Amino acid sequence: MGHTAVVLGAGVGGLVAANELRAHATKADRVILVDRNPICLFAPSLLWLAVGSRNMQDIRRPIRELLRPGVEFVQANVQAIDPAQRKVRVDGAELSADAIVIALGAELAADSVPGLVQAGHNLYTEEGAQSLHDALAKFKSGTVVVMTASPLYKCPAAPYEAAMLVENFLRKRGVRNTTSIEMYAAEPGPMGVAGPAVSDALKAMLRSKGIAYSPSHQVAAVDPAARVISFADGSSAAYDLLAYVPPHRAPRLAAESGLAGDTGWIPVNRSTLETTFDGVYAIGDIVTIPLSMGKPLPKAGVFAHAEAQVVARNIADSWKLRPPSAVFDGHGACFVEIGDHKAAMGAGNFFAEPAPQIALKPPSLWWHLAKVIFEMRWLKRFPPVSHRSV
Repeated sequence: MGHTAVVLGAGVGGLVAANELRAHATKADRVILVDRNPICLFAPSLLWLAVGSRNMQDIRRPIRELLRPGVEFVQANVQAIDPAQRKVRVDGAELSADAIVIALGAELAADSVPGLVQAGHNLYTEEGAQSLHDALAKFKSGTVVVMTASPLYKCPAAPYEAAMLVENFLRKRGVRNTTSIEMYAAEPGPMGVAGPAVSDALKAMLRSKGIAYSPSHQVAAVDPAARVISFADGSSAAYDLLAYVPPHRAPRLAAESGLAGDTGWIPVNRSTLETTFDGVYAIGDIVTIPLSMGKPLPKAGVFAHAEAQVVARNIADSWKLRPPSAVFDGHGACFVEIGDHKAAMGAGNFFAEPAPQIALKPPSLWWHLAKVIFEMRWLKRFPPVSHRSV
């Protein structure tokens, strides 16, 4: 008899975990991937969708087309997780497993800020990115605000990329001189976990494009009729067009299953991604991994990708009665799109002591092309599983 692994969630982490497990397990072993959506969205390309560089069909693929032969895909809602018994209930059916990999991501909670849903365009959804593009295509003059609604969100570079790509789009349309672009961030600085040098470099990029930047502005409410944002410190800002990154929250299943820690996210062993339950792992945006400098590891696809590799290989090792062979080392990288077919690249060791050691390579056509190539690789059959993929 073989073993069974159930992977919950078909985002970056879930897809890589399922494909990697199928590659390393024996033919007798089962790998089951569960997600309520049959379509995979390549989220990093939502920013390109917002500025017209992509269409919706360009960045979507049926999940079944991205899976290795032998991975069983179950389209269903995950209703409950019993980590002690390693059982999962999906649409009323029960799945039993020798290993469970939880990759359910983070929920977008725009509704937690009064008025936010009605006021603007959500950068992290297909609908929001498409509606933002439609609005930008008609925009002639006024104030565009790009905003992070709370300090904790996935893809830390994305809102800053969005502001610069919007600037580039409006400049190409010939309406930049009648437009002001302002960025309000809930966090004290861009990509703060990456260190002051990276943060200062991002602020310099914004200044070079004439984008006003206001950090440490936690949003309290938005008035869609008056087009006014109210911040927690009592200040406010007017806008004509608003694009935002919504607050994030942990899926309710994290708490209901008894896996969540004090923060609501799932704590794990940072080297192996094991939870406190034997045979149960969590990866990607649903986990929290504290760093020595007091902040958590950022929520980003590059980390979900690498974590998935580690978990899959170690599960396969355990099934073959071998010692674990993989360790998550905290290395990661990300592109920073700035417009004009250029991107910067940040990379380094987030587990370094006493603080992450991250270097930001300056914007160039090469890094933009590298992101295009990466997108092409991800949207073909069997997403890449290289440890240093970004």
